Amino acid sequence: MAALKSLVSQLAVLMLVVLAVQTQTAQAQMSCPAELSNLNVCAPYVVPGAANVVPSSECCSALQSVQHDCLCSTLRIASQLPAQCNVPAVSCGIN
Repeated sequence: MAALKSLVSQLAVLMLVVLAVQTQTAQAQMSCPAELSNLNVCAPYVVPGAANVVPSSECCSALQSVQHDCLCSTLRIASQLPAQCNVPAVSCGIN
């Protein structure tokens, strides 16, 4: 009987851990678009020929608030756009 209670307790803890992980994943997916929209304050610094070369503190704060996975996923998706739109691949020399 004690073994059954222990097993039930372990299963309950496992279920709570799984639920917590799923909740965090769902929250991260829901917050990514909001985090990205906050990057609008960085637009003046990423346009070629922009007069402002040093990002504002607002831009830096917005960038710092974007979760790593959100930023990486966005960059990965953006890099696939030329192929999906039948546009020749883009090769940029970045200094």
